[in-house]
Amino acid sequence: IADARRGLILITGATGNGKSTTIASLIRYINETRHAHIITVEDPLEFLFEPGKCMIIQRELGSDTDSFKDALTAALRQDPDVIMVGEIRDADTAAVCLKAAETGHLVISAIHTPDAVATVQRFIGMFPADTQDITRDRLGDALQAVISLRLLTGKDSRNRLPAVEIMRVTRTIRECIRQGRLDEIPELIRKGRDLYSMQLFDQHLLDLTNAGLISVEAALYASTNPDEFERALNFG
Repeated sequence: IADARRGLILITGATGNGKSTTIASLIRYINETRHAHIITVEDPLEFLFEPGKCMIIQRELGSDTDSFKDALTAALRQDPDVIMVGEIRDADTAAVCLKAAETGHLVISAIHTPDAVATVQRFIGMFPADTQDITRDRLGDALQAVISLRLLTGKDSRNRLPAVEIMRVTRTIRECIRQGRLDEIPELIRKGRDLYSMQLFDQHLLDLTNAGLISVEAALYASTNPDEFERALNFG
């Protein structure tokens, strides 16, 4: 996912579930593997990046800029390759992120949503009702991937493990987003596990449970569809 050269990558989950750490890992990977100009806009700064192969400029809301929108608008004038936005909180920030992704930049950001489908719904829902059809088309073209996180206590109660849902935006999923057929996306993610390295939460939870890393109770609590998950667990 971090090898993408343009488009929008969204990291989602509740507070404290690893969104910032995951974004930092993506930025570190880019910094280690290719030459690029990276600009981050955060509130507050959580990780300090040392330049490697990349030139990195970090800005903090409050001390360096008044708003995400102002910082992003200024960043676009500095010819960045990668823009990291700490969090998409409102329509203005979402609009500038979408514009940046459409104009050839790689944009990485976080949003407080529980899973991939809810992320698409929330992003589109930030915009006025009369522009949502256009936004759906634009998001369908720009979105590259959604990574959703749920942090769970390990079976030994000594560590925490992330359950991860990954949606790679294939041609079929793009059409689902454009046409509002979001109810079809979970099954496309399920079927795309081997070919596209995608997975639903429940698929990963099943792996973690079968490997003895988390308890059945913890898995059921975190599951998107507990009844289906329990059936899958019982019938292998």
